[in-house]
Amino acid sequence: MLGLIGMIIAGAIIGALARLIMRGHQNISALWTVILGAVGAFVGGGIASFFGVADTAGIDWIRWILSIIAAIVAISIYLSVTKKN
Repeated sequence: MLGLIGMIIAGAIIGALARLIMRGHQNISALWTVILGAVGAFVGGGIASFFGVADTAGIDWIRWILSIIAAIVAISIYLSVTKKN
């Protein structure tokens, strides 16, 4: 249960940061922001694990950056599939 709550919180933070970085207006709901942020966190964490940089001393900046980039890609794909600008 705690893992699910943590994933929702991380998804909200990563999704919000991704939307702030993206240019223009993204016409998506807060729920989709959390879902796509969680997808970005999952994919970014997987990429960081693949390259062996998932667990570093202190804050895992590389994993956060990869997660935000993955969330930006996920939001961009969602916007292009749903044709929302």
